[in-house]
Amino acid sequence: MTDLLVATNNPGKLAEFRRLLADLPVRVVGPAEAGVRLEVPEPHHTYAENASEKAQAFCRVSGLLTLADDSGIEVAALGWGPGVRSARFGGPDLEDRAGHLLGQLDGASDRRARMVCWLALAIPASPEPGIELFSGVMEGVVADAPRGESGFGYDPIFELPSGRTTAELPEGEKDRMSHRGRAVAAARLRIAELVSRNRAPS
Repeated sequence: MTDLLVATNNPGKLAEFRRLLADLPVRVVGPAEAGVRLEVPEPHHTYAENASEKAQAFCRVSGLLTLADDSGIEVAALGWGPGVRSARFGGPDLEDRAGHLLGQLDGASDRRARMVCWLALAIPASPEPGIELFSGVMEGVVADAPRGESGFGYDPIFELPSGRTTAELPEGEKDRMSHRGRAVAAARLRIAELVSRNRAPS
C-alpha cells in the first residue's frame, strides 16, 4: 500500500485526515512515522503559499507523496481576519486562541465567519516536487460561547446554520461538511489517480 505523508504535527488534524482518506488505498502517515523531523515556517500571506511550502519541504525530505494544509478562521468583524494568522492569533504562547477571538468580538453584532482550508499535494519529482492545490470553505458565525467536546482549535466557537458548533457534530457529519473535508473531497480523485499510477506494474 502506498504511503501518503500528511505534513502536520497536530494530532487532531492528523486523525481527521486519516478519517477523510480512510476509503482510499493509502496508508496515511504522520512525520514521526515517516522518520521526518522538520519545522517549516508559514511566513506567507496566503494559505496556498504556506501549504505549498510545507508540502514541498516534507516531500523533498521524505520522498513520499505529501499532503499539507493551511487553514484558518475568517471573521467579518475582524476584517475577515485572522485568516492565515489563525494558528498564531494572540501570540505564539497563547493556549486558548478561540477564547481570545471571542474576547475580540465582545459586543460585536456582525458575527459572520468562515473556515477556509487550502491543501497542497506534493508529488515526488526531480529536481523539485510538483504541487497541486485544492480548497474548501465552510460558512457560519462565531458562537457567543464555546460549545461541544469534539474537534480542536476553533471548532467549539464555530457555529453552523443548524445552530450547532462543529465541536458538537459527530465526526462523520463534521467530515462531510467541514472546510477540510471539502478540500479533501476536491483532492480525492487526483490522489487516487496518483496512487493507482504508483501501483501499476512497470
